[in-house]
Formats: sequence, structure tokens, C-alpha cells
Amino acid sequence: MKILLTGKDGQVGFALHKKLVSVGEVIATDRNELNLENSDAIRAFIEKIKPDIIINAAAYTDVDKAETEIELARKVNTEAPKVLAEKASQLNIPMIHFSTDYVFDGLKNEPYVETDQTNPQSVYGKTKWEGEEAVRNHKKHIILRTGWVFSSRGQNFLKTILKFIQEKTTLNIVSDQKGIPTSANVLADVTYKIIETILNKAGFEDFGTYHVALEGETNWYEYACFVNDEAIRLGLNPKLISGDIKSILSQEYSALVKRPINSCLDSTKIKKTFMLEFPHWKIEVKRILKILLN
Repeated sequence: MKILLTGKDGQVGFALHKKLVSVGEVIATDRNELNLENSDAIRAFIEKIKPDIIINAAAYTDVDKAETEIELARKVNTEAPKVLAEKASQLNIPMIHFSTDYVFDGLKNEPYVETDQTNPQSVYGKTKWEGEEAVRNHKKHIILRTGWVFSSRGQNFLKTILKFIQEKTTLNIVSDQKGIPTSANVLADVTYKIIETILNKAGFEDFGTYHVALEGETNWYEYACFVNDEAIRLGLNPKLISGDIKSILSQEYSALVKRPINSCLDSTKIKKTFMLEFPHWKIEVKRILKILLN
């Protein structure tokens, strides 16, 4: 089996590359090897390698910069998935595409399910939603929405907090935005299971949109305090203690783009369809912290 994987240097892409080498030949690309801003280059690349499955883990993810780099965000988040899906359709092969909770407005009280009305509030969210819609034109698609992704590499909230607690004596963290931290490793495991099911289940028809999130939920403030306390338990001697981490409201935090108040996603559908169980987010955070602090 030949797998085309985009975004190999991202958190999810890196974890996927590592996991999927046992499945078959993984042709993993970054922006230098496959320029997702160039539709013709995408078409030519796919025609050359003729993959058996396409996994799109690449995205323009800078939420604030997307407001001024609209065309770039649209090329990567909307146009590239559209071309990838068109080629997947021509080759009659499955495509797995990663998306985000930012396709919702964050105003719902409960975790979002796949059938909830989308209402993106930012350029990033809108371009990701348009990318989803383009991918849905290909029958054999799996769209995986997730959020608050963390891992031992790349940029993420966990690593930022770990850095800050070793450098700062006070921290102000937003406490009125809730979500579910989800590890890139679990996302890779889920993708592996999906591919395995597609290959082994005769007449597989469960294509569509799925939410992936770990168990439990939290807010940024509680998340930061947990990281700090767990780092101390693992032997780190930070400059601050949890009492020095102060909670603030979203309106007190300066950001170009307003973040969702509720980023929680309900994973019931994917757990039932693919017979999956997810760990609590704290278990995965502890595991990654051990890696980072060793």
C-alpha cells in the first residue's frame, strides 16, 4: 500500500508518519516537497506517485495571521484539500482529512456533535470549513475534526506553559474557554484504525465526518495549573507555583481573533463506528510531560 501524507512536519503529521510506516510505503511531504499553494503541482505529484490513500494533515493554522494572509490560508486550507479530493475521486481511493473545532462558533454549552450547525467566526475557521465542503464532494472521504492538539514536538499550549513556568514568576491564563486537550499520538492511532478498517471490512461505507477528542474537559487555566503541578511532581523546579498562575477572562486577553468559548467535541460517533476507546486527557498530558522532562 502506498500512502500520501501531507504535513509531515506538523504535530499530527509527524505522529502519523511514525505510526503508518508499519502499514505500507508512506510518501510523507512537507511544503518543500509538495507546495500546497500550487494546484498544478499537487495534481502532477499525485499522478506521478499514484497513491492508494491520501491523508491530508497539512494546514495553515495561525489563527491571527490568517486574518491578514487570507489568500494563503485559503490556498492551503480550502484549495489544496479540494484538489487532493478531486484526485482521490479520479483514482477512486480513500482520503482522510483533518479539520478543527473552529468550524463552530463555540456558543453551544455541550460538546459539539458532527451534525451541529457550523458557524465559523474567523478566516481560519471559514477556510477550514470550505475545505471540508470540498472534501465532501469525494464519496470516499473521512474528515476528522479535533482541537487543542498537543505532542512532544512543534508548538502547542502544553509546551508553551512548560517553558513559561521555568521563565516567569506570574502567568495570566484565560479560564472561560473550555476544550479537550487531544494528543497527536492518539490521532495517529485513530487514523491507523480507520485505515485498517477500510482495508479489512468488505464494502466499507462509513465514510463521513467524525469528531476526535479524549475523555474529560478543561479550560486553559486549569490545563496550565495541571501542567505546572505535574511538572513539579516529575521533579521540575519552576519559578512559579500554581498560586502564581492567575485566571483571567477572554475579554482581558489581547488577541486579534476571538477564540471559541466552547471547543469541546463529542467523540461518541467515532468510538462506536470504529470500536475505539480514548484515555482521559490528563493521562496523555502526563505521558508527554515525562518525555519532555527526561
